[in-house]
Amino acid sequence: MSFAIENKTVLVTGANRGIGKAIVEEALNRGAAKVYAAVRKLASANSLVEEFGDRVVPIHVDLTDPASITAAAASASDVNVVVNNAGVLKAASAVDVDAVDALKFELDVNVYGLLRVAQAFAPVLQANGGGAFAQLNSVASIKSFADFATYSASKAASYSLTQALRESLRKQGTLVVSVHPGPIQTDMAAAAGLAEIAEPPSLVAKELFNAIEAGRFHVWPDSMAKQFGDAYRGYAENIVEAELQESSAN
Repeated sequence: MSFAIENKTVLVTGANRGIGKAIVEEALNRGAAKVYAAVRKLASANSLVEEFGDRVVPIHVDLTDPASITAAAASASDVNVVVNNAGVLKAASAVDVDAVDALKFELDVNVYGLLRVAQAFAPVLQANGGGAFAQLNSVASIKSFADFATYSASKAASYSLTQALRESLRKQGTLVVSVHPGPIQTDMAAAAGLAEIAEPPSLVAKELFNAIEAGRFHVWPDSMAKQFGDAYRGYAENIVEAELQESSAN
């Protein structure tokens, strides 16, 4: 199952900066007719509107606010591709005194937010012929890092849900893509102390749309991610992407 971006309508959460902004730009460069820049504050998308004109439409979406997501799905009823990019990170180890609070915060955006977006937009994608749904996960979804234990746990959960969405949405003809970046040049990476090893957001955007156009589920866009992907490939191909019977799982 593959999907061409040209002349299609795309929605990107967290579109105003970092990876989200690069995804908006890449979609338009590939010929998307329109991109909904889904942001918490509409004014934060002004620079995109100034650059691309009416091909960019700011729309209010807060992943912690289900009503905003439902309203966005009703408003953006012409969407063919949804990219759930928005996410949060708290640097917390499993033994930090605020680890529970950090995990709750990350789960609300990175996991419950994914569910809210998927549930709201799956019917829209189905009505428009299937399309594609992409989730920004992380290399931390398959490998926990001690200093980012709660973030890793939230991304492991979002990856698990993305795998389930792949199976569920296939029935309506929707391609699902799971993107697993390593450190990328974003405000989040800088705050986490990863700026020196981070790579450009454009790598993520390009590999994301390459995967959508090729019909691939996993995306490992940058140098660190590719190392993870190479090591993980056998399991991914034989277990995650295989057509296993649910009854065989214990």
